[in-house]
Amino acid sequence: MDQPVTTPLNLAQLPVGSSAVITQILGGQELHRKLRGFGIRLGTPVSVAHRRGSGLVVSVGNTRVALGGGIVEKLLITPIDTEQRPDPGAPG
Repeated sequence: MDQPVTTPLNLAQLPVGSSAVITQILGGQELHRKLRGFGIRLGTPVSVAHRRGSGLVVSVGNTRVALGGGIVEKLLITPIDTEQRPDPGAPG
């Protein structure tokens, strides 16, 4: 009945080209408000377009957003395994 203990990943740990879902935001109301303005909320899927120093440029829907290193460290994620997703055009 023991479940493996996993350390949550933050967005800074996601490789370029990978996607994830935002599962937790480690910040106060001001950070939540700022992120909402970018279209980033809990449950939002994002993908890493490229790195800029300690920050990232992420794609949120059809929009690209540059986030500083301090912010990406506060965004906890669950990676999306694109290889595991079923092909919608595959016979099934």
